[in-house]
Amino acid sequence: MNSMVTSSTVRDLLDRADAARAAGRGDSAASLYDEAATRSRAADDLPGWTEAVLGAAGVQLFGAEPGKLPAQLYDVLVRTTDDSTRARLAAALTRCWVYAGEAGRAGQFATEAVACAERTGAPELIADCLDAALAAHWGPDDLAVRRSLTQRLDDVAAHVLDPDARLQAHLWGLQVACESLDLQAIYRQLRALERLGEESARARFFAASRRLMLDLLQGRTGTTSRLTAIATEAADQAGLADAWLVLAAMTAYAAAQAGDIETCTAGAETAEALARSEGITVLCAEAAFLWARTGDQNRTRALVHTFHGSTLDDLPRDVNWLLTLQCVLEAALAVSDRDLVGRAAQLLTPYQDRAVFNAGAVMFHGVTDDTLARAAAVLGDPATAGRLRARALATYERLGAGWWRDRLAAWPLADEPVAQDNDRVQFRPTTDGLWLIGRDGAATPLRELRGFGYLSQLLRRPRHPIGALDLVGAEAAVESGLGEILDQQALQAYRQRLRDLDHELAEADDWSDLERQAAVRLERQALLDELARATGLHGRPRTTGSSQERARVAVKKAITAAIDRIAGSDEPLAHHLRTTIHTGLTCTYDPGPAESPHWILD
Repeated sequence: MNSMVTSSTVRDLLDRADAARAAGRGDSAASLYDEAATRSRAADDLPGWTEAVLGAAGVQLFGAEPGKLPAQLYDVLVRTTDDSTRARLAAALTRCWVYAGEAGRAGQFATEAVACAERTGAPELIADCLDAALAAHWGPDDLAVRRSLTQRLDDVAAHVLDPDARLQAHLWGLQVACESLDLQAIYRQLRALERLGEESARARFFAASRRLMLDLLQGRTGTTSRLTAIATEAADQAGLADAWLVLAAMTAYAAAQAGDIETCTAGAETAEALARSEGITVLCAEAAFLWARTGDQNRTRALVHTFHGSTLDDLPRDVNWLLTLQCVLEAALAVSDRDLVGRAAQLLTPYQDRAVFNAGAVMFHGVTDDTLARAAAVLGDPATAGRLRARALATYERLGAGWWRDRLAAWPLADEPVAQDNDRVQFRPTTDGLWLIGRDGAATPLRELRGFGYLSQLLRRPRHPIGALDLVGAEAAVESGLGEILDQQALQAYRQRLRDLDHELAEADDWSDLERQAAVRLERQALLDELARATGLHGRPRTTGSSQERARVAVKKAITAAIDRIAGSDEPLAHHLRTTIHTGLTCTYDPGPAESPHWILD
């Protein structure tokens, strides 16, 4: 009778724990699983005990102290003889040690998990155990092993219907593609995740969060709200206990790149609080980086100081090693901590020309050549700094990583002044109705054009959007439009066709169908050109006949004519203006940090 009561109590605890886990209440679930494990162990109820410890492992927080969980898992493992159950327990124990920052202890259990799974012949179980083995080989020196294991996982998952097995394969495929900076493979894996997200909320969460990673890598911050909302909803539906960490990273790093100081500060506060409460070293490093992005030197310096002494030398060479060093070096450079710059750079130097990603390709953190170049400049080695910076800039250019490229380009080498005399450019009206335009000392007087005045207004306020109607001024009264160039139904049809073409292009890429790729891209570009003509800022329909539209057209024509006039006497300056002046309903002069000359405008 007592045994039956105990069994009923354990079942009740497990059901409540499962419900808490599904609701995303990881702490509550962990407590209930622990109580169920204690009661099952006392009653020698091995099945209940197994379910309880596996459940507890499923809600373990990445990077947190695991407590007694490794001992609980091992206690059950040594009492189990069934290969299927042993595989699941060994895989859970592998992840437990990896999550705890003790990857060195995980290897033997990863090997056993794969061996047991392969004896069962169950593809889903083999895939799960290969996933655990990959987690155990996630250090900076294991990339070749990850490539091999990822290929094995992909081969297994290709023949199973289970969405979780396929999800694991695509996530590791994306991770390796990111580490290798293989853009085409990144695109393929993201498309595969998005397709899988149509049948799995869990996959949808990963697809949205990793899509934002790529968007931010390539400088697109405008998708943050939409992708974060999708990821949040999917995480709630899937009951992902630690999804909030990924969501916090999505928000904080997007803000850091967009220059949103308030949101970035909130992200830094959250990361620092968790780092201190849980003792998570990598979060401390990330918090330091985020504080550096806010410009708060005091908070940055306080965290940087925690990495003095032997802290960096004692870091485990696991999934977080490259990320921790990259963030520490970034923060040390921001506060000019020369000693820490030197130590971090020394440890990172053997890993030149490597991409740095948060665990699971959550967020891109640049390439090591970037931070090492700036460190070399600070440490007085301009030759090394120049070589590394050139290679990093080339990498960023290939990836389309404009934000990272521009930031690095703005960092001067020790023998490279920020501004040269020939960077002074005259762009000013004279008293006799002419404009003096060109490099200082070689400027050419040009007959006045209306576009010169528009350009002058934009050059005075770089990176600040100015309405075309404001540039034109009071000469145009504000009038309503006569109608949209494309009506809403047509716009929706165009956008649906673009979505269909994206799907067709992904399929063509997967099959390496070059002829189909070319045809789809041609049609897609034609549609994009038409949409660009018919829509304005944020995709709003553009109207004909309105004063805003007439101002847009007038300003564009005037600026184009002005730049063409300048090209006759100074083609390099005209090229600079063509690539940095953006016209539309709002107009902007948007040079990179290292591109802007010193303008003489008066």
